[in-house]
Amino acid sequence: MTVAVWPSELPKPTRNDWQAQYQDPRLKRTRDTGPPGYRRRWSSVARQVSLAIVVPRSLKQVFDNFHRDATAYGALPFYMPDPTTDGWALLSADGAPILNGSGQPLLLSARWLCLFGDTMPSETVQGIRFKISFPVVVMP
Repeated sequence: MTVAVWPSELPKPTRNDWQAQYQDPRLKRTRDTGPPGYRRRWSSVARQVSLAIVVPRSLKQVFDNFHRDATAYGALPFYMPDPTTDGWALLSADGAPILNGSGQPLLLSARWLCLFGDTMPSETVQGIRFKISFPVVVMP
């Protein structure tokens, strides 16, 4: 089975709508007195990330087709560029971009293996653009 790939023509997610949280792998131990205790419930921890993209009508169709056809309405996994890493400049210890031989900054590359989250994507209209909000689960 081939894993679907996030369409490259779709924009990076908006920064204002970004929210991430790890799943809680702990199991709380019940005690009669004293502080709570925890133990690991499982060893691999997925990350739940809420994202949103703002697109024109033509790119809304690209997202809709990807969600419906490539991921079977979110039932199949897909690869997506990591918006916190992919395409950002590699920096030196003092915060300056590291350049290649032709003076261009070296860019980081990273991708996630994802599933769409528990809720289906939702849309709102902003003028002539569409804001599509959706959760993803980043696999460990």
